[in-house]
Amino acid sequence: MVLTPLLLAAAQPVATVRVAFDRRGETAVSVSGVADRESGRAITPDDPVRVASVSKLVVAVAVMRLVEQRRLDLDADVSRRLGWRLRHPGFPDRPITLRLLLSHRSGINDGVDYVLPLDARMHTVLADPKAWDAEHPPGTFFRYGNLNFPIIAAVMERATGERFDRLMDRLVLRPLKLDACFNWASCTPATRARAVVIYRAGKPTKDSAAEVAGCPVTRARGGSCDLSGWRAGANGASFSPQGGLRISARGLATLGRLLLGRGTVDGVRLLSPRSVALLARPLWTSDGSNGDTSDGFYCRYGLAVTFLATPQQPPGRCRDDPFGDGRARWGHAGEAYGLRSGLWIDPAAGTGVAYFATDVPDAPGFNATEKTLARGAVAPVP
Repeated sequence: MVLTPLLLAAAQPVATVRVAFDRRGETAVSVSGVADRESGRAITPDDPVRVASVSKLVVAVAVMRLVEQRRLDLDADVSRRLGWRLRHPGFPDRPITLRLLLSHRSGINDGVDYVLPLDARMHTVLADPKAWDAEHPPGTFFRYGNLNFPIIAAVMERATGERFDRLMDRLVLRPLKLDACFNWASCTPATRARAVVIYRAGKPTKDSAAEVAGCPVTRARGGSCDLSGWRAGANGASFSPQGGLRISARGLATLGRLLLGRGTVDGVRLLSPRSVALLARPLWTSDGSNGDTSDGFYCRYGLAVTFLATPQQPPGRCRDDPFGDGRARWGHAGEAYGLRSGLWIDPAAGTGVAYFATDVPDAPGFNATEKTLARGAVAPVP
């Protein structure tokens, strides 16, 4: 395979990787830059990076597996699984469900810190009214909130009795032979040695060699990193389900081909076509008053899925077409610590792309680097 350089028009990121694919396999791979400036190690399409909120879509795949096994129900009150009552303090009669949590319509917002220390207890965090949208009842308003996903992880742990990172490995990563993990906790030393350092304005912000070798979770308030005290569902934030997946662009492309294949990739059936159809269905569409679009970045959303190129009524409200061609696509974007990432599929064309870039300037919406990676013309793989 020939890896072709990808030239970006704007300020050059420290590293970029782009993998285009169809249902059969990869169609083009492009890379540029270094995974670690300190060592000078060149980036490769197999190097794992913290893909930020693309992690949410991968969590949704695992949730759908548990739904198929009848261990979870998208529309059941999650309080039954958590073992404590989860309610919006302003609307206590409205049950909170996985469908609402996955689609950011639960009433949760990011008014409190969702990066919780190891010894935190989620029921205490969620008792704070600042964790909730005070104006809108659950099910009536879209507001993107990372804290939804630690709650989802806690529900998954309570349903299975398994630690979230190990559960994700069993349900998704291992069956697809993906060399990936959440928060480095279950990755091998060899995989951690290939970690991509994330930079912002030239300075490392995440996954330097020292950080990767240290505690894989946010330490307890007393400094402990002892995971032996883990209890199912007590703290679903420990392994960063909202953004902590470490995976390569090539691994993301495999997940994209799984979705293009209606639940099957490389001979492995992971999801039923019905589950993929549920993922491919928007649950919320902006009408201008029923949600926070983040300045047009979100105009349609489903079960941890963003839908691109929303038909605009009135024109100009949505800015959700990084490919610039008006074609319907779905997947998820990621942005954190100076990284931008994306996994997008075009089911009608049977194609998709996975990408990331490090040291990307902060900017609202899809920025120039993402648009170049989404649209990037690259040489085909021989």
